Amino acid sequence: MKRILLVAALGAISLSACAKTPQADQATPAAAATPAAAKPAAGTAEARAVDAIAQLNPNVEVESVTAAPLPGFREAIVGGQVVYVSDDGRYLFLPGAGGALFDTQAKKNLSEAALAGMRTRLLATIPQSERIVFAPPNPVHTVTVFTDVECGYCRKLHSEIAEYNAQGIAVEYLAFPRMGIGSEDFEKMVSVWCASDRKKALTEAKTSGKVIDKDCKNTVTMQYNVGQRAGLTGTPMILAEDGTQLGGYVPPKALREALDKLAADNRAAGA
Repeated sequence: MKRILLVAALGAISLSACAKTPQADQATPAAAATPAAAKPAAGTAEARAVDAIAQLNPNVEVESVTAAPLPGFREAIVGGQVVYVSDDGRYLFLPGAGGALFDTQAKKNLSEAALAGMRTRLLATIPQSERIVFAPPNPVHTVTVFTDVECGYCRKLHSEIAEYNAQGIAVEYLAFPRMGIGSEDFEKMVSVWCASDRKKALTEAKTSGKVIDKDCKNTVTMQYNVGQRAGLTGTPMILAEDGTQLGGYVPPKALREALDKLAADNRAAGA
């Protein structure tokens, strides 16, 4: 994804979540001519925009930089994607769905920081007793994972749950039946949450696709609604304790590294 090319230097993790993939038999398009890189005069707002983008990822080329319709910003084209950079080169804005504002000097996603606080407040409304928890004896980190029994990436994540625990990561599952409330998927999630042994029922549902039908007073609808309000766009969605979204499926070792870095950054910010 082009967005990831720009924000990789900020520690963003690409979202591996349940979605349609390109057909394997599609013809490979002919390679397009590589556009010339923009070379604005030194000391100009355009040059600062190019430098700011290079700070995020030095491997991408800025194709053009012009005046933006937004006062105080330059408009840049990078790999067919429009980005806006403040004239002083400090702030970069990615428009469109899921757009975000970055502080290029602090290497910080300001939009994500604002959303993180909102997510922690939303998650606090779900009782601890309503989470399905897989944890090591003394976890170093705890993540919340919105999951679905029908999602391939959710199943992959759960198949490695012992490895996440071995990395010192406790996983607290919440339900997000991506087919929607009232769907067969939703009914399976309700059955899992109504089982006498939720951990066993969730594991069986993810490994075999089968679940014993159950019904009870449950919070699956509540959890689904919280997931939507938290900005969930695919399952799984992994959230750190401070509400930061760490991606969709992330391998155990990579997730531990991301959590360690986030914790170090948070300590440094609070110092």
